[in-house]
Amino acid sequence: MTNNNNMTRKKSRKGIFIRLSKYVLGQWPLFILALCLTLGANQLSLLGPKYSGAAIDAIEGVGGVNFDAVWKNIGFMMGCYVISAVLSYLLAVVMINLSQRIIYKMRKQVFEKLTTLPVNYFDTHATGDIISHLSYDIDTINSTLSHDLIQVMTSLYTVIGSLVFMWQISKPMILIFALTVPASILFTKYRSKVVRPLFRKRSKKYGELNGFAEEMLTGARTISAYGRQEIISSRFNNINDEAMSAFYGAEYQGALLFPTINLINNISLTLVAIMGGILYMFSQNGTVLVGSMFFITLGGVAQFVQYSRKFAGPINEFSNILHEFQSAFSAAERVFAILDESPEKEDAPDAKALTEVKGEVLIDDVTFGYTPERTILKNVTVNASKGHTVAIVGPTGAGKTTIINLLMRFYDQQNGQILIDGVPSQDIKRADLRRAFTMVLQDTWLFHGTIYENIVYGREDATPEEVYEAARSAKISSYIESLPDGYDTVLSDDGVNISKGQKQLITIARAFLSRAPILILDEATSNVDSRTEIQIQTAMTELMKNKTCFIIAHRLSTIQNADTILVVKDGTIIEQGNHDELIRQGGFYHSLYHSQFV
Repeated sequence: MTNNNNMTRKKSRKGIFIRLSKYVLGQWPLFILALCLTLGANQLSLLGPKYSGAAIDAIEGVGGVNFDAVWKNIGFMMGCYVISAVLSYLLAVVMINLSQRIIYKMRKQVFEKLTTLPVNYFDTHATGDIISHLSYDIDTINSTLSHDLIQVMTSLYTVIGSLVFMWQISKPMILIFALTVPASILFTKYRSKVVRPLFRKRSKKYGELNGFAEEMLTGARTISAYGRQEIISSRFNNINDEAMSAFYGAEYQGALLFPTINLINNISLTLVAIMGGILYMFSQNGTVLVGSMFFITLGGVAQFVQYSRKFAGPINEFSNILHEFQSAFSAAERVFAILDESPEKEDAPDAKALTEVKGEVLIDDVTFGYTPERTILKNVTVNASKGHTVAIVGPTGAGKTTIINLLMRFYDQQNGQILIDGVPSQDIKRADLRRAFTMVLQDTWLFHGTIYENIVYGREDATPEEVYEAARSAKISSYIESLPDGYDTVLSDDGVNISKGQKQLITIARAFLSRAPILILDEATSNVDSRTEIQIQTAMTELMKNKTCFIIAHRLSTIQNADTILVVKDGTIIEQGNHDELIRQGGFYHSLYHSQFV
């Protein structure tokens, strides 16, 4: 079982690496330019020690110091380092551009993916956690692509180049790295297995932290009203402690890698210096060990030490980079999890387009549950003729909103069918089906923009006069016109700079502007006062003419004129008829009505 899990994780890591590589290769012109700059900068940097060694040998040469050779080699060395620094700067600029293009594309893909996901995804995932994917996780990937990828490219070339130069200088001294490098690799591999799940846990805990913070900040007024600040702060602290513990655990275990690898590299440098000194003394004394293979000059020792530092440096840095890559891979895993989510079910190939919708709706023997083990609606049948108003009442949790979710095909029923103008809703193109409806919900939603833009949302081809008329019908025009900027007044996020009643009226004006033949009102007047409610009811009576309307209401005063009232309890329609009929029956509706008005 453990072997299977290890194989699965390896395949997962390989898959993530391949997918990230595709993003990089998708920007191949910049990537090739980055490779060329890497090669140039590192090749020049590797030539520096060669010239410094030659300058040392020129000082130590037979017959005195060869100043021309010394200054010439120093000049070449400085030139290599300066040009290498310029190329490294250009490389950093290119990599930042490369990473930003990749991150832009990735963030765009994630957001576009979110717009295609079914409603049940957002019902089961915290908003803050989703935002964490778009911000923290993608920023973590960006950091790795813009900085760590440069380090990997640079380190790889430096290690290979240094090894080649060291081989040319002294083959025996390379044997030292035959011991230290495998030790570094084995320890790094061992630590990566320990660190990887910790970074995965860190990303998860940050998502939970963001989700809780977003939820609590949204309900700040309620928290203050109930005096729950200390309790909420305590809960936040607990979640924050878990997030910090996960962060500390990942960083601590990752940090242990660096000093150990650094110790191994320092040991290798010490051995290089000792062995280089011994070989130099033998070379100076004229001792021949095995031909010229062991011969080395003082400049050669200096070169080898510098190249060994260049060789060991990237290995040392790699231990640091490794835990950054672990973090990026964990973040990428969460991002790709969204991209791999199944989008909302596609329309059937033979799905029909809805044109000139009449508005005849039939819910025929529908059974539905959000989960297989719990049924919400049981054999529900509703017939709404063109232009009729159907009101749905019942206790909380009875299934009223679920009926609306099925009408809009946010979910598909398990049994039965819903027909629009005689056509099963699942045989209709989903976009056409939803355009046939307009909704006014209890939870209003306004976006950052002008009042005018919020009203025309969903119908941007409306004329200004149609917008003004919709506002007048919703009894909000006087308020809008009293504002300094009128319809150009900018609303803050979710309209928090206006009252709830005014927000509701603007969303009602938005619905008035729609030409959809089917209207859904879910507690649409719950946030307005009684006087405004009467005004809205008068306007709605005119609005609802020749439209099929579904109204969910707890305030029965708003539905007394409905053609049909459905009384839903425990997912079943227990009563139906108009207001007078239901009152005469003396059943559940009768008791509900008298509990409000008597």
